[in-house]
Amino acid sequence: MSDGEHSPPAATPAATSAKRGGGRGGFTLSLKGRALRLLTGREHSRAELERKLAPHEEEPGQLAKVLDDLQAKDFISEPRVIESVINRRASRFGAARIRHELQAKGLQAEAVAAAVQSLKVTEVERAREVWRKKFGTPAKDAAERGKQARFLAARGFGAEAIARVISGADED
Repeated sequence: MSDGEHSPPAATPAATSAKRGGGRGGFTLSLKGRALRLLTGREHSRAELERKLAPHEEEPGQLAKVLDDLQAKDFISEPRVIESVINRRASRFGAARIRHELQAKGLQAEAVAAAVQSLKVTEVERAREVWRKKFGTPAKDAAERGKQARFLAARGFGAEAIARVISGADED
């Protein structure tokens, strides 16, 4: 080799033992590494991490210890999960749809109820904005009103908010 070329670094025993072909580049991640990789993408609840990481647990209790450690270091935070879901979804979905998503994440019922209650305050305004982006003009007949109502209902908006938006009641 000439002076400008470098030889590849020698494989360390730790790197060699980690090579098994399960992760990226042929390396298998530890449970903690897998958890941290998931958490770098978005906030996850403890229940979500348990569900996703359980197949990778090698010893009973290992996953619980890893999650306890991450929770103690505030890497796992239920309030942040709720805030993240609300920030990502509130502009497009109603309280019912967001409630369902939060429940699916295995969050505490009281925390979900409080988050949904705070969303209901702005339900009509959010439904009106979603309606405006999709339709923009009032329905001309009953069939079109039904179509608009079904669209908003599928997005998780409540019947009262849908009725107010479709009828144009108390519009800005």
